[in-house]
Amino acid sequence: MKCVICKTGQTQTGKTTVTLEQNGAVLVVREVPAEVCQNCGEVYLPEEVARALTRLAAHTLEKGVVIEVREFNATMAM
Repeated sequence: MKCVICKTGQTQTGKTTVTLEQNGAVLVVREVPAEVCQNCGEVYLPEEVARALTRLAAHTLEKGVVIEVREFNATMAM
């Protein structure tokens, strides 16, 4: 797909690191599947991946974790 940010690059399937911060808690998730612009690096997450990250972030906050680093895996998106 054509990047909506730089308007010249094309996206390619890849992986990225996502950092989420809320209420003093930080969650870093590595190896997240995404579409990445080959020109500017803008990242587009598939809807199911974004939902999985939202669930994971909520669970992390519920546990009272302040900082957590995880690697994304396929079971998170289910």
